[in-house]
Amino acid sequence: MSTTWAAHAAATPSPSPTSVVPDVDVTPGVAGFIAIAVVAVVTILLVIDMTRRIRRTRYRAEIRERLEAEAGAEGAATDEPERRAAEDGRADVGDDTERG
Repeated sequence: MSTTWAAHAAATPSPSPTSVVPDVDVTPGVAGFIAIAVVAVVTILLVIDMTRRIRRTRYRAEIRERLEAEAGAEGAATDEPERRAAEDGRADVGDDTERG
């Protein structure tokens, strides 16, 4: 039975298209072009904005590192008298609040 079914299926032609669809119904037209153009413009604007934000974040991090390095260098320079005083055994050097 299976051989007769396979022979029957092979002998049956596939249906051919009876009508041709006009190209106007298949193409996206002006509305599709406008939609794709809007998506492209929005994507370009988002990429520009993202690049600007990433650059700004990177610059802020670089400035923060510079300020921390400068503060560390200034802190080391201002800590020098206190470190020498601690080595000498004096604890009152560098404290200007009690002068009168």
